[in-house]
Amino acid sequence: MKRRIFIRNLAALSCLSIPHLKALAAPNDVSLNVKVFPGAQNLPLWVGLEKMFFANAGLNLNVAYTVNSDELRADLENGKIDIAHAAVDNSVAIQQMTGKPSVILMGGDSSMNQLIVQPEIKTAADMRGKVLIVDAPNTAYALQAMKALSLAGVKPGEYSLKVIGGTAFRYKAMQNNKEYSASTLNPPFSIQALDSNMNSLGWLVDLVGPYQASGMFAMRPFIDANGKIIEKYIAAWIRSLRWGLDKNNRQEVISLLQKRLNLDLDTVEKSYAILTNPKIGLAVDAQFSVSGFQNLLEIRQEFEKTPPLNANQFIDLSYYKNALATLQK
Repeated sequence: MKRRIFIRNLAALSCLSIPHLKALAAPNDVSLNVKVFPGAQNLPLWVGLEKMFFANAGLNLNVAYTVNSDELRADLENGKIDIAHAAVDNSVAIQQMTGKPSVILMGGDSSMNQLIVQPEIKTAADMRGKVLIVDAPNTAYALQAMKALSLAGVKPGEYSLKVIGGTAFRYKAMQNNKEYSASTLNPPFSIQALDSNMNSLGWLVDLVGPYQASGMFAMRPFIDANGKIIEKYIAAWIRSLRWGLDKNNRQEVISLLQKRLNLDLDTVEKSYAILTNPKIGLAVDAQFSVSGFQNLLEIRQEFEKTPPLNANQFIDLSYYKNALATLQK
């Protein structure tokens, strides 16, 4: 792997001391290109950057934010990024749609999604003849929402799909166009939507069952060439996550979230409460949910009309297990 130094986000670095800058500029640092969706689920990433967990592991992260799943998948396939953190169904989709070996390496959360609807929508039945807006129509949270509606008796064809993009764009679209009746939203966008008098039809994990949502994935050639680096990255991520979920760090975490999200304190505190909720928040140690992933594959099979899918062809948790073992030592 080519070793290089990136110091691109000068605004983020402006609050760091000189020793911190020296740590970031260490000559043996390995640079990793990481892409994520905007949102509160990035707490471990932000903690790791702020508290130097990645830098202390010899990793210099070049972080970019994606506008939609299509962009993220294309950048990963084409080698523009090394690591993606997003709904892991995107990794499954890469394999299925391109045949390229995208591999899931770690869990993250169960989506923290609610099915958010316009004020006039009171039940799933009200979605007949309405518009469900999505990121991409053939992956992840779009399929999760379709499953929720189907279980409530509202079948595909009884409503229409409109592709908008990532969660932030979908929230803005619902604000600006009342004909966009529903979407899956997670914090802080779900909180902002509810505060603006939109309704929730429920948590998606309650509506469709366990679900392996956000996680880490990468392409197999990169993984095979950089196994030890990946283990260091995962270990630093878990350290960051543990720090972020530690209730003793609550005030500092809220301050970090407020800085990164640039939102009012009330929205940030509500986001924090969801992130740290053991049922719906960030998974402890970024554990991968086998039952949640199996449900994901079954939902994908149902709506994408795929043959039965073998979970083992999409995941490799060996690097995660090795990283966790180093932390236990």
